[in-house]
Amino acid sequence: MWLLSGRCESRARLDGKVAIITGANCGIGKFTALDFVRRGARVIIACRDLKKAEQAAADIRNETRNVEGAGHVVVVTLDLASLASVRQCCQNLLRSETYIHILVNNAGVCYSPRAFTEDGFEIHMGVNHLGHFLFTCLLLPRIIHSAPARIVTVASVKNHFARRICFDDLHWEKRRYSSFAAYSESKLANVLFSAELARRLEGTGVTTYSLHPGIVVSEGARHANKTWFPGAKWLFENVLVYVLKTCEQGAQTTIHCAVSEEAGRETGLYYSDCRKSTCNSKVNDRELLRRLWSESAGLVGLHEWDPFTAEDSATRL
Repeated sequence: MWLLSGRCESRARLDGKVAIITGANCGIGKFTALDFVRRGARVIIACRDLKKAEQAAADIRNETRNVEGAGHVVVVTLDLASLASVRQCCQNLLRSETYIHILVNNAGVCYSPRAFTEDGFEIHMGVNHLGHFLFTCLLLPRIIHSAPARIVTVASVKNHFARRICFDDLHWEKRRYSSFAAYSESKLANVLFSAELARRLEGTGVTTYSLHPGIVVSEGARHANKTWFPGAKWLFENVLVYVLKTCEQGAQTTIHCAVSEEAGRETGLYYSDCRKSTCNSKVNDRELLRRLWSESAGLVGLHEWDPFTAEDSATRL
Protein backbone atom coordinates (compact mmCIF):
# COMPACT_ATOMS: atom_id res chain seq x y z
CA MET A 1 0.00 0.00 0.00
CA TRP A 2 1.29 3.43 -0.98
CA LEU A 3 1.23 5.49 2.21
CA LEU A 4 1.80 8.84 0.53
CA SER A 5 -1.01 8.40 -1.98
CA GLY A 6 -3.18 11.44 -2.63
CA ARG A 7 -6.93 11.09 -2.33
CA CYS A 8 -9.71 13.04 -4.01
CA GLU A 9 -11.52 14.91 -1.24
CA SER A 10 -14.21 16.47 -3.42
CA ARG A 11 -17.80 15.52 -2.67
CA ALA A 12 -19.09 17.01 -5.92
CA ARG A 13 -22.12 15.27 -7.38
CA LEU A 14 -22.43 14.26 -11.02
CA ASP A 15 -26.21 14.01 -11.22
CA GLY A 16 -27.36 14.44 -14.81
CA LYS A 17 -23.80 14.26 -16.14
CA VAL A 18 -22.57 11.87 -18.83
CA ALA A 19 -19.06 10.46 -18.50
CA ILE A 20 -17.19 8.27 -21.00
CA ILE A 21 -14.23 6.23 -19.78
CA THR A 22 -12.05 4.18 -22.11
CA GLY A 23 -10.64 0.89 -20.84
CA ALA A 24 -12.79 0.86 -17.71
CA ASN A 25 -13.31 -2.90 -17.59
CA CYS A 26 -10.51 -3.29 -15.03
CA GLY A 27 -7.89 -1.46 -12.99
CA ILE A 28 -8.06 2.24 -12.27
CA GLY A 29 -10.61 2.78 -15.03
CA LYS A 30 -13.09 0.47 -13.32
CA PHE A 31 -12.67 2.25 -9.98
CA THR A 32 -13.08 5.61 -11.73
CA ALA A 33 -16.35 4.39 -13.25
CA LEU A 34 -17.53 3.11 -9.87
CA ASP A 35 -16.84 6.49 -8.25
CA PHE A 36 -18.68 8.40 -10.98
CA VAL A 37 -21.73 6.13 -10.70
CA ARG A 38 -21.77 6.67 -6.93
CA ARG A 39 -21.84 10.41 -7.63
CA GLY A 40 -24.92 10.03 -9.84
CA ALA A 41 -23.43 10.04 -13.35
CA ARG A 42 -24.44 8.08 -16.41
CA VAL A 43 -21.16 6.29 -17.11
CA ILE A 44 -20.28 4.79 -20.47
CA ILE A 45 -17.54 2.16 -20.39
CA ALA A 46 -15.84 2.02 -23.80
CA CYS A 47 -13.79 -1.18 -24.15
CA ARG A 48 -12.42 -3.63 -26.69
CA ASP A 49 -13.33 -6.74 -24.68
CA LEU A 50 -17.11 -6.58 -24.42
CA LYS A 51 -17.36 -9.62 -22.15
CA LYS A 52 -15.00 -8.11 -19.57
CA ALA A 53 -16.73 -4.75 -19.87
CA GLU A 54 -20.15 -6.28 -19.21
CA GLN A 55 -18.75 -8.05 -16.15
CA ALA A 56 -17.27 -4.79 -14.88
CA ALA A 57 -20.62 -3.06 -15.42
CA ALA A 58 -22.38 -5.84 -13.51
CA ASP A 59 -19.89 -5.46 -10.64
CA ILE A 60 -20.49 -1.70 -10.53
CA ARG A 61 -24.27 -2.15 -10.53
CA ASN A 62 -23.96 -4.60 -7.66
CA GLU A 63 -21.66 -2.25 -5.70
CA THR A 64 -24.02 0.72 -6.10
CA ARG A 65 -27.34 -1.11 -5.77
CA ASN A 66 -28.05 0.42 -2.36
CA VAL A 67 -26.31 3.76 -2.92
CA GLU A 68 -28.83 6.60 -2.75
CA GLY A 69 -28.74 8.78 -5.85
CA ALA A 70 -26.46 6.42 -7.77
CA GLY A 71 -26.29 6.77 -11.52
CA HIS A 72 -25.98 3.93 -13.96
CA VAL A 73 -23.46 2.32 -16.28
CA VAL A 74 -23.64 1.16 -19.89
CA VAL A 75 -21.11 -0.52 -22.17
CA VAL A 76 -19.99 0.26 -25.73
CA THR A 77 -17.40 -1.38 -27.96
CA LEU A 78 -14.19 0.52 -28.66
CA ASP A 79 -10.93 -0.87 -30.02
CA LEU A 80 -8.35 1.90 -29.95
CA ALA A 81 -6.05 -0.20 -32.12
CA SER A 82 -8.51 0.25 -35.00
CA LEU A 83 -9.36 3.68 -36.41
CA ALA A 84 -12.47 2.17 -38.00
CA SER A 85 -13.62 1.00 -34.55
CA VAL A 86 -12.93 4.43 -33.07
CA ARG A 87 -15.00 6.11 -35.79
CA GLN A 88 -17.86 3.64 -35.40
CA CYS A 89 -17.90 4.05 -31.62
CA CYS A 90 -17.97 7.85 -31.92
CA GLN A 91 -20.78 7.67 -34.46
CA ASN A 92 -22.81 5.51 -32.09
CA LEU A 93 -22.11 7.78 -29.12
CA LEU A 94 -23.03 10.94 -31.01
CA ARG A 95 -26.34 9.35 -31.93
CA SER A 96 -27.13 8.15 -28.41
CA GLU A 97 -25.75 10.94 -26.20
CA THR A 98 -27.09 14.48 -26.28
CA TYR A 99 -24.34 15.60 -23.88
CA ILE A 100 -20.84 14.46 -22.95
CA HIS A 101 -19.59 16.23 -19.83
CA ILE A 102 -16.55 14.14 -18.93
CA LEU A 103 -14.20 12.17 -21.17
CA VAL A 104 -11.52 10.06 -19.48
CA ASN A 105 -8.88 8.71 -21.85
CA ASN A 106 -7.82 5.87 -19.58
CA ALA A 107 -7.16 2.81 -21.75
CA GLY A 108 -3.59 1.98 -22.63
CA VAL A 109 -0.95 -0.51 -23.66
CA CYS A 110 2.01 -0.85 -21.30
CA TYR A 111 5.40 -2.40 -22.15
CA SER A 112 4.02 -4.60 -24.90
CA PRO A 113 6.34 -6.67 -27.10
CA ARG A 114 6.75 -5.18 -30.57
CA ALA A 115 3.35 -5.08 -32.27
CA PHE A 116 1.29 -2.89 -34.58
CA THR A 117 -2.28 -1.68 -34.72
CA GLU A 118 -4.74 -2.55 -37.48
CA ASP A 119 -3.65 0.63 -39.27
CA GLY A 120 0.08 -0.10 -39.03
CA PHE A 121 0.95 2.13 -36.07
CA GLU A 122 3.39 1.00 -33.37
CA ILE A 123 1.10 -0.38 -30.66
CA HIS A 124 1.96 2.06 -27.83
CA MET A 125 1.74 5.21 -29.93
CA GLY A 126 -1.22 3.83 -31.87
CA VAL A 127 -3.39 2.94 -28.89
CA ASN A 128 -2.20 5.31 -26.17
CA HIS A 129 -2.03 8.45 -28.29
CA LEU A 130 -3.39 8.20 -31.84
CA GLY A 131 -6.50 6.19 -30.96
CA HIS A 132 -7.35 8.59 -28.15
CA PHE A 133 -6.50 11.59 -30.33
CA LEU A 134 -9.08 10.54 -32.92
CA PHE A 135 -11.62 9.52 -30.28
CA THR A 136 -11.32 12.88 -28.51
CA CYS A 137 -11.42 14.97 -31.68
CA LEU A 138 -14.50 13.24 -33.08
CA LEU A 139 -16.36 13.75 -29.80
CA LEU A 140 -15.08 17.29 -29.31
CA PRO A 141 -17.98 19.19 -30.93
CA ARG A 142 -20.42 17.41 -28.58
CA ILE A 143 -18.15 17.99 -25.57
CA ILE A 144 -17.93 21.71 -26.39
CA HIS A 145 -21.71 21.77 -26.77
CA SER A 146 -21.95 20.26 -23.25
CA ALA A 147 -19.67 22.79 -21.50
CA PRO A 148 -18.65 23.10 -18.77
CA ALA A 149 -16.91 19.82 -19.53
CA ARG A 150 -13.59 18.12 -18.83
CA ILE A 151 -11.17 15.90 -20.77
CA VAL A 152 -8.85 13.83 -18.58
CA THR A 153 -5.97 11.85 -20.08
CA VAL A 154 -4.18 9.23 -18.01
CA ALA A 155 -0.47 9.57 -18.84
CA SER A 156 2.46 8.39 -16.72
CA VAL A 157 5.56 9.65 -14.95
CA LYS A 158 7.37 7.87 -17.78
CA ASN A 159 6.73 10.97 -19.91
CA HIS A 160 9.87 12.34 -18.24
CA PHE A 161 11.98 9.57 -19.80
CA ALA A 162 11.10 10.43 -23.40
CA ARG A 163 13.81 12.58 -24.96
CA ARG A 164 11.69 13.50 -27.96
CA ILE A 165 8.83 12.52 -30.25
CA CYS A 166 10.64 10.85 -33.15
CA PHE A 167 8.42 12.02 -36.01
CA ASP A 168 10.68 10.52 -38.68
CA ASP A 169 10.40 7.06 -37.08
CA LEU A 170 7.16 7.16 -35.11
CA HIS A 171 6.54 3.44 -35.60
CA TRP A 172 10.06 2.19 -34.83
CA GLU A 173 10.94 1.00 -38.31
CA LYS A 174 14.47 2.44 -38.18
CA ARG A 175 15.34 2.32 -34.47
CA ARG A 176 16.08 -0.72 -32.36
CA TYR A 177 12.79 -1.42 -30.62
CA SER A 178 12.40 -0.76 -26.89
CA SER A 179 9.00 -1.25 -25.27
CA PHE A 180 10.05 1.07 -22.42
CA ALA A 181 11.06 3.86 -24.81
CA ALA A 182 7.98 3.34 -27.00
CA TYR A 183 5.71 3.51 -23.95
CA SER A 184 7.48 6.61 -22.62
CA GLU A 185 7.19 8.36 -25.98
CA SER A 186 3.45 7.63 -26.12
CA LYS A 187 3.00 9.01 -22.60
CA LEU A 188 4.85 12.19 -23.56
CA ALA A 189 2.46 12.47 -26.49
CA ASN A 190 -0.46 12.21 -24.03
CA VAL A 191 0.89 15.12 -21.99
CA LEU A 192 1.63 17.28 -25.03
CA PHE A 193 -1.78 16.54 -26.55
CA SER A 194 -3.57 17.57 -23.36
CA ALA A 195 -1.60 20.82 -23.17
CA GLU A 196 -2.23 21.72 -26.81
CA LEU A 197 -5.89 20.80 -26.46
CA ALA A 198 -6.19 23.22 -23.54
CA ARG A 199 -4.73 26.02 -25.66
CA ARG A 200 -7.11 25.33 -28.53
CA LEU A 201 -10.11 25.03 -26.21
CA GLU A 202 -9.50 28.33 -24.43
CA GLY A 203 -12.77 30.16 -23.90
CA THR A 204 -15.01 27.17 -24.66
CA GLY A 205 -15.65 26.08 -21.07
CA VAL A 206 -13.89 22.75 -21.68
CA THR A 207 -10.84 22.07 -19.51
CA THR A 208 -8.14 19.42 -19.96
CA TYR A 209 -5.87 17.45 -17.65
CA SER A 210 -3.10 14.87 -17.92
CA LEU A 211 -1.85 12.86 -14.98
CA HIS A 212 0.36 10.20 -13.45
CA PRO A 213 -1.84 7.72 -11.53
CA GLY A 214 1.09 6.31 -9.59
CA ILE A 215 2.73 2.90 -9.90
CA VAL A 216 -0.34 0.72 -9.69
CA VAL A 217 -1.08 -2.97 -9.19
CA SER A 218 -2.94 -3.62 -12.42
CA GLU A 219 -2.90 -5.55 -15.65
CA GLY A 220 -0.01 -3.37 -16.77
CA ALA A 221 2.37 -6.16 -15.74
CA ARG A 222 0.88 -8.76 -18.05
CA HIS A 223 3.71 -8.40 -20.60
CA ALA A 224 6.46 -8.24 -17.96
CA ASN A 225 7.80 -11.75 -18.51
CA LYS A 226 8.44 -10.97 -22.19
CA THR A 227 9.64 -7.38 -22.01
CA TRP A 228 11.41 -7.35 -18.61
CA PHE A 229 12.66 -10.79 -17.58
CA PRO A 230 11.20 -14.27 -16.87
CA GLY A 231 9.39 -14.19 -13.53
CA ALA A 232 8.88 -10.41 -13.54
CA LYS A 233 5.10 -10.74 -13.63
CA TRP A 234 5.13 -12.96 -10.54
CA LEU A 235 7.44 -10.51 -8.75
CA PHE A 236 5.18 -7.61 -9.67
CA GLU A 237 1.98 -9.30 -8.52
CA ASN A 238 3.25 -11.10 -5.41
CA VAL A 239 6.04 -8.97 -3.94
CA LEU A 240 5.83 -5.42 -5.28
CA VAL A 241 2.08 -5.47 -4.67
CA TYR A 242 2.79 -4.53 -1.05
CA VAL A 243 4.52 -1.25 -1.93
CA LEU A 244 2.53 -0.19 -4.98
CA LYS A 245 -0.78 1.64 -5.16
CA THR A 246 -4.00 -0.31 -5.31
CA CYS A 247 -6.22 0.35 -8.32
CA GLU A 248 -8.57 2.34 -6.10
CA GLN A 249 -5.68 4.55 -4.96
CA GLY A 250 -4.46 4.86 -8.53
CA ALA A 251 -7.86 6.17 -9.64
CA GLN A 252 -7.85 9.09 -7.20
CA THR A 253 -5.98 11.60 -9.35
CA THR A 254 -8.22 10.85 -12.34
CA ILE A 255 -11.27 11.42 -10.14
CA HIS A 256 -9.79 14.63 -8.73
CA CYS A 257 -9.20 16.05 -12.21
CA ALA A 258 -12.69 15.06 -13.35
CA VAL A 259 -14.77 16.33 -10.42
CA SER A 260 -12.95 18.65 -8.03
CA GLU A 261 -13.92 22.30 -7.92
CA GLU A 262 -10.27 23.32 -7.62
CA ALA A 263 -9.25 21.45 -10.77
CA GLY A 264 -12.22 22.96 -12.59
CA ARG A 265 -10.52 26.36 -12.37
CA GLU A 266 -7.39 25.02 -14.09
CA THR A 267 -6.62 23.61 -17.52
CA GLY A 268 -3.78 22.06 -19.50
CA LEU A 269 -1.81 21.06 -16.41
CA TYR A 270 -0.27 17.78 -15.25
CA TYR A 271 -1.18 16.12 -11.95
CA SER A 272 0.10 13.47 -9.57
CA ASP A 273 -1.36 12.44 -6.20
CA CYS A 274 -4.29 14.83 -6.68
CA ARG A 275 -2.19 17.94 -7.04
CA LYS A 276 -0.38 19.83 -9.77
CA SER A 277 2.99 18.38 -10.66
CA THR A 278 5.87 18.86 -13.08
CA CYS A 279 5.95 17.04 -16.41
CA ASN A 280 8.49 16.85 -19.23
CA SER A 281 9.82 20.34 -20.05
CA LYS A 282 8.98 19.74 -23.71
CA VAL A 283 5.43 20.76 -22.83
CA ASN A 284 6.71 24.34 -23.11
CA ASP A 285 7.77 23.88 -26.75
CA ARG A 286 4.84 25.43 -28.63
CA GLU A 287 6.16 24.34 -32.02
CA LEU A 288 6.42 20.73 -30.82
CA LEU A 289 2.84 20.81 -29.55
CA ARG A 290 1.58 22.19 -32.86
CA ARG A 291 3.57 19.65 -34.85
CA LEU A 292 2.31 16.72 -32.78
CA TRP A 293 -1.25 17.89 -33.41
CA SER A 294 -0.66 18.29 -37.15
CA GLU A 295 1.14 14.94 -37.55
CA SER A 296 -1.49 13.13 -35.48
CA ALA A 297 -4.36 14.64 -37.45
CA GLY A 298 -2.77 13.51 -40.70
CA LEU A 299 -2.11 9.98 -39.47
CA VAL A 300 -5.69 9.41 -38.27
CA GLY A 301 -7.26 10.95 -41.37
CA LEU A 302 -8.60 14.22 -39.99
CA HIS A 303 -6.40 16.35 -42.27
CA GLU A 304 -8.17 19.70 -42.77
CA TRP A 305 -11.19 18.84 -40.63
CA ASP A 306 -11.36 21.19 -37.65
CA PRO A 307 -13.16 19.66 -34.64
CA PHE A 308 -13.46 23.11 -33.08
CA THR A 309 -15.69 24.39 -35.86
CA ALA A 310 -17.16 21.11 -37.09
CA GLU A 311 -20.88 20.49 -37.04
CA ASP A 312 -21.97 18.63 -33.90
CA SER A 313 -23.40 15.67 -35.78
CA ALA A 314 -22.85 11.95 -36.16
CA THR A 315 -23.46 12.25 -39.90
CA ARG A 316 -20.06 13.94 -40.35
CA LEU A 317 -18.37 10.61 -39.57
